[in-house]
Amino acid sequence: MRAFITTAPDRRWLAWLALSITASLPCFAQSSSQTGAPPNGSAAGSSAPAAPGGVANEAAILKSSEAFVRTLFGWGPDFQVKLGPLSQSTTPDFYRVPLQVTYKGQTEAGEVFVSKDGKTLFRGEMFDMAADPFAATRAKLRLEGDPSKGPADARVIIVEFSDYQCPHCRQLYSIMQAVEQKYPQVRIVYKDFPLAGIHPWAMTAAIGGRCALAQSPEGFWTVHDLIFENQDVISSENVYQKVIDFAVRARLDKDAFKVCLALPEAKAAIQADVDEGKAVQISSTPTVFVNGRPVMGGDETTLEQYIQYELGPQEAKKPATSNTPGAPAAKPKK
Repeated sequence: MRAFITTAPDRRWLAWLALSITASLPCFAQSSSQTGAPPNGSAAGSSAPAAPGGVANEAAILKSSEAFVRTLFGWGPDFQVKLGPLSQSTTPDFYRVPLQVTYKGQTEAGEVFVSKDGKTLFRGEMFDMAADPFAATRAKLRLEGDPSKGPADARVIIVEFSDYQCPHCRQLYSIMQAVEQKYPQVRIVYKDFPLAGIHPWAMTAAIGGRCALAQSPEGFWTVHDLIFENQDVISSENVYQKVIDFAVRARLDKDAFKVCLALPEAKAAIQADVDEGKAVQISSTPTVFVNGRPVMGGDETTLEQYIQYELGPQEAKKPATSNTPGAPAAKPKK
């Protein structure tokens, strides 16, 4: 499921942060100079240096920015807000300001942009139109070492961050089965992103998947499928035995599998996926990337739209000749 879905106000701040990461039509927040009075005592009238070199000026900009976003979105003292450090954005007049908001133990990350005079806050995304907007994301996504299937020379690579206990991820599992059949020329890379704080058995299930992969790529996909297909009957109390049963059904070595479950290597591999996911600014599941394009929530219509765009109109209609599970991943087209 999404990392944070509770009351309507909670959904509002989550939706805003998602917008700040993925919006293609950004909007402007009204600056304190436009309202006539700084919110919560923000120093809207103060000036900032041309670059984030002055500690005092940087602190003043971050302080006034925090006060403004708290006022704008109604984030009271129960919300822990962290901004900074400042860095140069793609436009010379604005700083890029990373933003993290934590509420009831759940954290969402995004970014805003603040003018160097400290008077205007911009939310959304800025792009250098001379550069590939998804190249930086692709560079952060490892295509080796994780379970994958699809042709080695795939022009389109889907990287999926998922959580075995997440209901929305189970829905995506069904969608991905259809995608695999409809677009056999696409490569799929699976990455673990267990939300252990809200899904108590997700980590054990992920370790089970990793231990299956250690024996056989085909065995991994069998265990992967069985976990999602049996999600409703798995619990914190039975997950350990369930993954062992699934490994047996996948014809894996039971004793070796149980030894693997107790070793740290599988968990370390999962943590590497989690760290990678955070590096590309995700904190909810499922999140999918199509040649670097993010699809938060794994929306089926958007996912297929991106696949067809990346394949091109002719290739999207043409079946591939190869779909070999576990083949080496190819880099997506530039």
